[in-house]
Order: sequence, then C-alpha cells, then structure tokens
Amino acid sequence: MSDTQLTVTLSGGDVDDARAVVRVLEGTFGEADQRPSEEHATVRVATFTGEERGTAAGAADAGPLSAPVTVTVQGTPEAVRRAGDTLTRSFTARDEGTVAGDQEQERQLLLEP
Repeated sequence: MSDTQLTVTLSGGDVDDARAVVRVLEGTFGEADQRPSEEHATVRVATFTGEERGTAAGAADAGPLSAPVTVTVQGTPEAVRRAGDTLTRSFTARDEGTVAGDQEQERQLLLEP
C-alpha cells in the first residue's frame, strides 16, 4: 500500500482517552510517530506516517472513554476513510462532518463514552 500521512487532533477527555484512541488507530496505521503525552493539554495531537496495515487489529482494545472526545483526522481521502471506519467500529461515534480539499480531506467525529 501507499505511504500514509495522517494527523489526528483530539480534544475532550483526558490523556488516557487520547492514548486509547491512538492505540486503536495504530492497529490500522502502525505505530504513531507522535503520541499524545501532555497531561494538562486541552488539545492533543498524534501523527502517523508510513505504510498502512491491512486490518484494524487494535480495534478490540479500545476500552471505555471517560468523557466525550472530539477527533479530527486529516490526510489523504483513503487514510481519512480508514481512520473513520476504524474509530466507528471501536467506539460509539457521531459523524460531525467532512471537508474535502484538492489532495487532503478532514473528518470530525465525536466519540462518546
């Protein structure tokens, strides 16, 4: 598969919620290049670059969230689609909308506990 560039922005919940979301995405996209780490941040970011995996192996390890988390994924249309599919399989999610550009797409989801 082609190389992936995906940026994930998370707000709401705590750092453990953000890490749970990233772990789920790692099942599809491999290890994150950048992971959420700041305990007191209000917005956390994770990035993925590299080759996508064929399946969402990490989807079963989601666990419950402590609070609603707004997730914005940005990247190629295929990467955004796969990230959205992975997150909606792993969490209770509400689609908050998609914005398409020439080469990139952005999608926002609200993940609920």
